[in-house]
Amino acid sequence: MVIRVVRLASERRKDEGTRIGTVRRPPRGVPKTAFASRNWYDVWFPNLAPSVPTMKAAQAAATPGAWQAFRRKYRAEMATPENSRMLDVLAALSQQANFSVGCYCEDESRCHRSVLRALLIEKGAKLA
Repeated sequence: MVIRVVRLASERRKDEGTRIGTVRRPPRGVPKTAFASRNWYDVWFPNLAPSVPTMKAAQAAATPGAWQAFRRKYRAEMATPENSRMLDVLAALSQQANFSVGCYCEDESRCHRSVLRALLIEKGAKLA
């Protein structure tokens, strides 16, 4: 059993399980009833997305230093007791179920999901 970190709207892999959208906003122009059938996500979990100001910092990060500043801000947000417990739950579930978490960004290395991947590993999650 594992967590997969995916790009939302990408083709689903066999045994991927429930796809969780860790994004601040749902996809535009897509009816809610079509989110799952179009491979966006089955469940929306914006709590694990960066806050709007932090998300904007990531989108504007044009230098390595700016990207590191985003990473620090997002990690700080995920270190709050509420978010840390959510990560603990996902890490525990990864021991017994297949599921995926994802975002829209094309390049994972320049997306919050790269940080989310690291945080889940630090919490003891099993990742694909």
